[in-house]
Amino acid sequence: FKHPNLNDSKQISEKKRIELTRIIQEKAIAWSVSFVEPIVIDRINILNASFLAMNRAVSRLSTQPEFLLIDGNRFRTKLDIPYECIIKGDSKNGSIAAASILAKTYRDYYMALLHEDFPEYGWNKNVGYPTKTHREAIKAFGPTPHHRKSFQLLPPQLSLNL
Repeated sequence: FKHPNLNDSKQISEKKRIELTRIIQEKAIAWSVSFVEPIVIDRINILNASFLAMNRAVSRLSTQPEFLLIDGNRFRTKLDIPYECIIKGDSKNGSIAAASILAKTYRDYYMALLHEDFPEYGWNKNVGYPTKTHREAIKAFGPTPHHRKSFQLLPPQLSLNL
């Protein structure tokens, strides 16, 4: 189904996302958000970490779903629940858009909490994306335990072979 307030969740303002998060949490039969630590992401890669987070979230639901709709073109699970992958699903399906809104809202909230301990990285604004300011902070202060070491934090330096 399509819901005009949810579809294309990337185009929703922060204020609207927070309002929609409250509504989703109140109206959903069940909802769950999961987090995978940077050290685990470094070990298993970002794609497998996404699968892990989705599987954890589904496992923690108070009501077990009969069918899963997955945003993207692939998914791996050991759960005995049938699923369908939908490319750009957050712009095509209200349930996927709702999940995307919850994930983004919780990620942004988590980054705001990290910002309190590490304000020099600007995580309250860049929410972890590698902006110029964020890369400059990594260069000046080094990475934190919250940075993925497998992600290229800074561009490689040039070297001269003489």
